[in-house]
Amino acid sequence: MYGVDRIPARGAESVKTIVMTGATAGLGRAAAMRIVPDAHLLVGVRGRSPAGLDALPLDLARLASVRSFVREVQNRLGDTQLDGLVLNAGTQVGNVRTRTDDGFETTFAVNHLAHYLLLRLLMPKLARGAIVVITTSNLHDPRTNRMAPPEHADAEQLAHGRVELGKSAGAMSGLRAYSASKLCNILTARALALSDFARERDLRVIAFNPGFTPGTRLTRNQPLAFRLVFAVVAPAIGFVGRMNTVASGGKFLADLACGQIAPPPGHLYASQVKRRLTWPDPSELALNDAVMLKLWRDSAQMVGLAQ
Repeated sequence: MYGVDRIPARGAESVKTIVMTGATAGLGRAAAMRIVPDAHLLVGVRGRSPAGLDALPLDLARLASVRSFVREVQNRLGDTQLDGLVLNAGTQVGNVRTRTDDGFETTFAVNHLAHYLLLRLLMPKLARGAIVVITTSNLHDPRTNRMAPPEHADAEQLAHGRVELGKSAGAMSGLRAYSASKLCNILTARALALSDFARERDLRVIAFNPGFTPGTRLTRNQPLAFRLVFAVVAPAIGFVGRMNTVASGGKFLADLACGQIAPPPGHLYASQVKRRLTWPDPSELALNDAVMLKLWRDSAQMVGLAQ
């Protein structure tokens, strides 16, 4: 993880090259449409390719598909390096009983493990000064998630749906699995940012929280009752405050990915609050270096990579 040979400085190029997941709907789609005019954007999609985007097949619920996607990206790009990597796709599942083809709990597998593998495999393609943006959520933080904050970030436990240690999965286990996966996203971003690799290539690493944003299709895999309640509650909240929108989140994600917004020194967690971008500290657990390193190493073992 923490060693890399020095590479020569990259010459100036007029068009940036960016790889992105989660570009088919919601704020990801909004971001992609802002990025496309000024960059070569290559997106991973499951199913039909969206109009206007250069897409390759990618199913984040299958690690074999992640590896196949990376091979296709490498073939497509040749010697061209990546100026940006945007890991934006995510899912919410109403429980912790579902498993991917690889045998991992679905939320953990899609939101964290597949993106971890994608990041690791594409790291050699990152240019000097490249930007990596990983979409997270303020649900990772007990200060902003009182309902079901993550209890831990132990990959072995999360991979098997054990989101609540010392007890069986409760009614909020699905939401807790999601919040734990978002904690893993921040820890992964921190591990990359603190690595020798990032320092050698002068990477900019950002964990972006779009905040509560209706219209993202994130709840599409939740039970019908949950989606109906969400459909009623979300508009009501909008009357109370300046609610985040798909457009505002997409703009921030695009601006971060294209380098138009830079983090303040010592910060990598960007959080959208009432359509404003803020730079708070993440949760105490997200700042725990021992937890961070263990997650990186355990995740590497799960996907068959060296640490």
